[in-house]
Amino acid sequence: MTIGIGLLGLGTVGAGVAEILLTPQGRHPLVGQLALKRVAVRDLNRPRPVELPAEILCTDPQQVVNDPAVDIVVEVMGGLEPARSLILAAIAAGKPVVTANKAVIARYGEEIAAAAAEQGVYVLIEAAVGGGIPIIEPLKQSLGGNRIQRVSGIINGTTNYILSRMADEGAAYGDVLADAQRLGYAEADPAADVEGGDAADKIAILSGLAYGGAIERSAIPTEGINRLDACDVNYAAQLGYVVKLVATAQCLGSDADGTVQLDVRVSPTLLPKDHPLAGVHGVNNAILVEGDPVGRVMFYGPGAGAGPTASAVVADILNIAGIREATGNGGGLDPLLAANRWRPCRLVDQGQTLNRNYLRLQTGDQAGVIGRIGSCFGDEGVSIRSIVQFEASSERNDAEIVVITHEVQEDNFRRALASITALPDVKAVAACLRTL
Repeated sequence: MTIGIGLLGLGTVGAGVAEILLTPQGRHPLVGQLALKRVAVRDLNRPRPVELPAEILCTDPQQVVNDPAVDIVVEVMGGLEPARSLILAAIAAGKPVVTANKAVIARYGEEIAAAAAEQGVYVLIEAAVGGGIPIIEPLKQSLGGNRIQRVSGIINGTTNYILSRMADEGAAYGDVLADAQRLGYAEADPAADVEGGDAADKIAILSGLAYGGAIERSAIPTEGINRLDACDVNYAAQLGYVVKLVATAQCLGSDADGTVQLDVRVSPTLLPKDHPLAGVHGVNNAILVEGDPVGRVMFYGPGAGAGPTASAVVADILNIAGIREATGNGGGLDPLLAANRWRPCRLVDQGQTLNRNYLRLQTGDQAGVIGRIGSCFGDEGVSIRSIVQFEASSERNDAEIVVITHEVQEDNFRRALASITALPDVKAVAACLRTL
């Protein structure tokens, strides 16, 4: 039985999917039953890394959705629109959908799930998070019997490459970003990566799967690495830490009505050098799941690129194909993408969260300044793990003081920081980062 595949997009990932489907030798036997029937592209005359029959190419993606020979629609075009509308149109036509589009799922996942539930079709999203790392299915199935306490990860390869280079070479952020763009690791407009938006899309999806309820994507506190100074990476190393862009979703308990309270965020974070995520370098991704009773489980591998992401897309296609072969249809919604999640979730007030903090202050090189800073922290009940004065600027008679706190409520830390900022000897808060 041949299963017709319609492909929306033939960029890096789409070409990778096509390559797998066109070379089934040595792969799972079901791959040989998958046939590309229609492919939507922007430009019919553009050179492509894969050779496809001209008759299956089109520039109108709606033709892919409407083609009766297409049994499964694969969306790898990216962006919010028309991708969202095309996914919904495919569902309305009763066709299962495989997508790698984390931006659409993070923002419109509930709408898409509701439509899929009504039509009784699958929408699978393994490639939307972590590239070739299998994390979606494990969260839905393998770890389903656990109480998930925290999901944290390095889920953007561009920023991890930049931070790895900054740590290894002491290079400036701007210089490494330019190299990443030349190498194709970063887009010409890198904002989604370096400002944390891409990671926020992904942690929104993972938190929904881990805790069973949707959260508002736009409400996730998000800070990228675009304002990170190389000296903070250097100071962190001297103090036994590495700096990574970490996306985290942590369960802080439940309200009386059963609503799960979540702390979900993306931020540059200091990790102790023995932390499992600290050794993730280059463009690799890793996701650490902490649960009861499983303990700590980490998923590691390439988080982007044609091969890894296409591998995840085809895995989802095969999942649907296997169901069709076993049952004779592709119906039945994935229950953990359903609109009726199994419990409500909400983001907590960030002021009530507990955090460890790294703070770099530019101060006058005056006797007693460290004591006055310590007093401001003590007045708000903030316990200091370490406080270090680094080499002062002899030209301006300045000092740089780096403080790492123990775990403290965020409101207390912010009040202490306001008092510190008001001290005459404190010239600037140069950096404030999270610490694990």
